[in-house]
Amino acid sequence: MSILVVTGTSTEVGKTVATAALAAVALAAGRTVAVCKPAQTGVAPDEPGDLAEIARLADVRDTVELARYPEPLAPDTAARRSGLPLLRLGDVTSAVRKLDAAHDLTIVEGAGGALVRLGERGFTVVDIARELGAPVVVIAAAGLGTLNHSELTVRALAAADVECAGLIIGAWPDEPDLAAQCNLADLPEVTGVPLAGAIPAGSGALPRETFVSDSPGWLDKTWTVRYLLET
Repeated sequence: MSILVVTGTSTEVGKTVATAALAAVALAAGRTVAVCKPAQTGVAPDEPGDLAEIARLADVRDTVELARYPEPLAPDTAARRSGLPLLRLGDVTSAVRKLDAAHDLTIVEGAGGALVRLGERGFTVVDIARELGAPVVVIAAAGLGTLNHSELTVRALAAADVECAGLIIGAWPDEPDLAAQCNLADLPEVTGVPLAGAIPAGSGALPRETFVSDSPGWLDKTWTVRYLLET
């Protein structure tokens, strides 16, 4: 059994599509997969959230969402404003461990960036990963500014003694500019962690069959074996 935590350098960098791609690759290899989204914000109670998108793209059947808040804010702020209960770290780790006991791979998708406060006492996805002893894959933007954001995120993980499994570019443009092209070499150089893959922009709009068949090609094969296919 293994756990992989997904975070981002910021919001809107492609975490949900990346999580779906990771799940799709593992499922295609015959592994059982579950996905946990501890906190979903900006979605009404009767609307589909990120887990529904992951299920649509990758056909993941086992998903768990622990808290949902209607305003598109950091989860702890959204909880206080809505009057709904704050998420607790112990509830998250218990839910993930339960999934881990029943699946080959459990993926935990965070909210926003690595240091976004998720609930009681300001815990973050870094705290979740540390409590679970799980590696973290960081989803990053392709273009200008991503070197700084990515290095800060990797340093935050290192400061907490959390393993960073690598970086994945969440939306690789059809026509990358000079900064994006340079970042392919510079990202692993400045962060000290491998570039595990790049997901083409617009992949979230693909039909499931195409998404599933294409997703292995977006990730480094050696990295895939180590973090998705080995127990």
